[in-house]
Amino acid sequence: MNDRLDIHEAFASKLRIILITALISGEKTFTELKKISGATDGNLSVQLSKLEEWGFVGVEKAFEGKKPRTTCSLTTHGRSEFEKYVAALEAVLKQPEA
Repeated sequence: MNDRLDIHEAFASKLRIILITALISGEKTFTELKKISGATDGNLSVQLSKLEEWGFVGVEKAFEGKKPRTTCSLTTHGRSEFEKYVAALEAVLKQPEA
């Protein structure tokens, strides 16, 4: 956490912000998130694992026929933390210019 703005470290990465923002509107497949973010499979996988570890994202792995399918969704905690992040940004923007 950043003490000054109380922002979770999840928001220190552009890719993680893109993923959280993409999931605000609903669940997405790994393939959809890859297209949205432009990330490589490896980087996307690592960042989703971090978000899952922090409780921001739920990841479900299943098979459609013989093909694996990974679906991700934003958790209630993830949505709450995103709302706090947006509020912190709004607070910064409302500060008078120095």
